[in-house]
Amino acid sequence: MRIEECKKTKIHMGDYDIIVVGAGHAGCEAGLIAGRMGMKTLLFSINLEAVAMMPCNPSIGGTGKGHLVREIDALGGEMAINTDKTFIQSKMLNLSKGPAVHSLRVQSDKQQYHIEMKKVIENESLVSLKQAEVVDLIIEEDAVVGVVTRTDTYFTAKAVILSTGTFLGGRIFIGNSFYDGGPNGLTPSIKLADSLKKCGLPLRRFKTGTPCRALSKSLNYDKMLRQDGDEKIVPFSFQNETLEKEQVPCWLSYTNENTHNVIRKNINKSALFSGNIEGVGPRYCPSIEDKIDRFKDKDRHQLFVEPEGLDTDEVYIQGMSSSLPEDVQESFYKTIPGLEDIEIVRPAYAIEYDCIDPLELKVSLESKAIKNLFCAGQFNGSSGYEEAAAQGLIAGINAVRKIRDKEPLVLGRSDAYIGVLIDDLVTKGTNEPYRIMTSRAEYRLLLRQDNADTRLTEIGYQYGSVSEERYNKFLEKKERIRKERERLDNTYIMPSKVNEFLIERGSTALNNKISLSELLRRPEMTYESIKEIDQEERPNLAYHEITQIIVQIKYEGYINKQLQQVTKQKKMEKRKLDETLDYSNISGLRIEATQKLNKVKPITIGQATRISGVSPADISVLMVYLEKEKRNGK
Repeated sequence: MRIEECKKTKIHMGDYDIIVVGAGHAGCEAGLIAGRMGMKTLLFSINLEAVAMMPCNPSIGGTGKGHLVREIDALGGEMAINTDKTFIQSKMLNLSKGPAVHSLRVQSDKQQYHIEMKKVIENESLVSLKQAEVVDLIIEEDAVVGVVTRTDTYFTAKAVILSTGTFLGGRIFIGNSFYDGGPNGLTPSIKLADSLKKCGLPLRRFKTGTPCRALSKSLNYDKMLRQDGDEKIVPFSFQNETLEKEQVPCWLSYTNENTHNVIRKNINKSALFSGNIEGVGPRYCPSIEDKIDRFKDKDRHQLFVEPEGLDTDEVYIQGMSSSLPEDVQESFYKTIPGLEDIEIVRPAYAIEYDCIDPLELKVSLESKAIKNLFCAGQFNGSSGYEEAAAQGLIAGINAVRKIRDKEPLVLGRSDAYIGVLIDDLVTKGTNEPYRIMTSRAEYRLLLRQDNADTRLTEIGYQYGSVSEERYNKFLEKKERIRKERERLDNTYIMPSKVNEFLIERGSTALNNKISLSELLRRPEMTYESIKEIDQEERPNLAYHEITQIIVQIKYEGYINKQLQQVTKQKKMEKRKLDETLDYSNISGLRIEATQKLNKVKPITIGQATRISGVSPADISVLMVYLEKEKRNGK
């Protein structure tokens, strides 16, 4: 819709710097950071109950995802802070493996997470929260200048961020029944999807699903394995040094052959197998019927019973999403130990929704087709609260930067998991809901969750998303880490003083003096265990600070090796490419490479190397072309 048409037929209800459409995890981060960076911001939600809603598992973090949450925190986002306020169980995963894959995961109180995030938004002075359904964009000269709502009002803005989640074109599937609907029984956004297509944005269909919710009192926990949280709670936010809270348990059970037989017998009744669902689902989070079909050699699958919150009896049956009919759901759930008398209060369902092909986006998350239109979250083809929040934060920062005519924040693959996430989406694209994993990162020993603030807080300060107060606290922490590392490097101990101590702990005796740092490189030695032979007074350090020091010392050789690899890769990233370059004019490129390069429009040679269909030979042709242009003074 054009602005002149709006003036004639609609009611103008306000002018803003930035409008955010959708107040899920992406929208909340986008709206908050825009307001905190000084922009008058309007955040739309189709229903205020959907603000920071957790329609699937009420958990935050996990492998890879926990890294994203820490990075969001380091850049000035809210997710980690809100999680620390509202968690009911906390657990550090993968502790038996190396520090690169240690990941914090917590179970949150679903309702409290929503309430606390909504409070924060309502108290942010430059952010306005409004319940309304956005049905159209206002476009002038290939740039977005506002939005239109269902009630014939319109709002103007310098930039718009789309973070529609699974509401856009949402359709619910349970067995043979399907209907237009958003997550958790809320209204979907149907008209906006049609409008976006008319604006030239190519949309496609993805799907996801969720398990049933049951009443805790109907379950027999004596037949399940209790899963407690960690005794020592590690905060998600770097701003919290310690947390104390009474935690609630989760429970583990397993499917069996009876479960599988019920599902196999009725599998054609599943919307996924009947052909009713068109959208592509997440490969890494399949429904239970998909698991039974794909993994025929497995005689059981695990499931976790997790509380939805402290003020409800509802529990979430993790690992058991389904689109089978309700009677079949009840039948197969009742075959599982502890669930024989299950009382289902919300059936499992699949949801199909519209999203954009992320190859249509710039690395800043701005649309290539429509200026000043930024996109974030599941609308970009990703899955998960954490992936959404990370994109929302970056989209918010870059919308502000665009308005101020400044360079966007673009994180590299060696800078952050957020950089890996966005680069994968906009460079490689995705044919299924994208999920971050530690295996996607080439430099994961550098991108640990414990050092996210060391990597990113200074960047956030430079780009305006981190406050001066927060930055100064970070500098103080950085100095404490530096001093303690220096002390450990320069404090030496004599063999006569420690050999008895070492032998008692199964460690090799010394022949010569050794620094505390060298001693800590031994696998069996920890910062706590050497306390009694450390003669000097130790500083009072937080968990995050101690962890960074220990990892730096123990993995120094591996870290330096990865830093060398990063240096080589950054040479490729420094070779800039013109975003307006027409690759059809470069002779020597293969047809497929020409097509892919023209679609993605990479901004560096490094990005070009990661495009599917662009070979090393094509990169060589590009390098020769750049050298020729340089010699010609272009």
